[in-house]
Order: sequence, then structure tokens, then C-alpha cells
Amino acid sequence: MENQEQCALSERCVDRSSLVSEDGTNLKSVLCQRCGSKVLCPGMAAFAEKELFLPSMRKKTTITQSEGSMDGDTLTAHWLVDDMYTFENVGFTKDVGRIKYLICADCEIGPIGWHCLDDKKSFYVALERVDHV
Repeated sequence: MENQEQCALSERCVDRSSLVSEDGTNLKSVLCQRCGSKVLCPGMAAFAEKELFLPSMRKKTTITQSEGSMDGDTLTAHWLVDDMYTFENVGFTKDVGRIKYLICADCEIGPIGWHCLDDKKSFYVALERVDHV
């Protein structure tokens, strides 16, 4: 029942039981939805629930704050990485306030995740914005 409620709230249902290991890490590789480039290897990120706003998916050059509002989604299911060098392939946008958004380094689609400049050890990748293989 809980999973059905979560699916109703998000536009894309993610089955967490097949993605999260018993120790709370990612069971599968995390890939870019657009080009298939590997973002994270299995076991490199912890599952975390945190409410974060991510702008709509676009090419890197269009992710800027305009006139106080942005199209996007508030997402709660994320992979949490504590070191930016853990990623296989990720890029960062220019600062948007105190935030940098994570994008695919190959095709520059994003944002797939979020990083606050105030917290050097927290990089979040939204489960709904990536594929798992």
C-alpha cells in the first residue's frame, strides 16, 4: 500500500526494493536516462529520503534562475554520495544561489541531482531522474 501511495505522488514509479540493498546502498549501476552513461557503480551511494526541488530536465546551459520561479519537481528519493570523486561521470552547473545541480557529464542533460555548497559531503541524485541496470 505504501508503495502505491508513493507512485501516485510521483510521475514515475520507482521500485525501491529492487534498487536498495540490505545495508542501504544501491544494488545496481546508476545511468543517465538520456545517453546511458554510467553515473555510479553498484554499492557506491546510500539511499536517502530528503525533500529537494529540482528544475525540469534540460541541457546544462538553460538551468538558471529566472524571475523568481522555475518549472520542476519536488523529489524525495535520492542516492546520497559523500565524495564527488565517487561518481563515474557527473558534471555540475554554475552556482544557482548556494546550489549546484548535478548533470550528466556526457550529454549535459539535467539536473539529475543537487548539491548545496554549504555541505561539502552531500551530493544527491534523484532516483526518478536516472536509470538503474
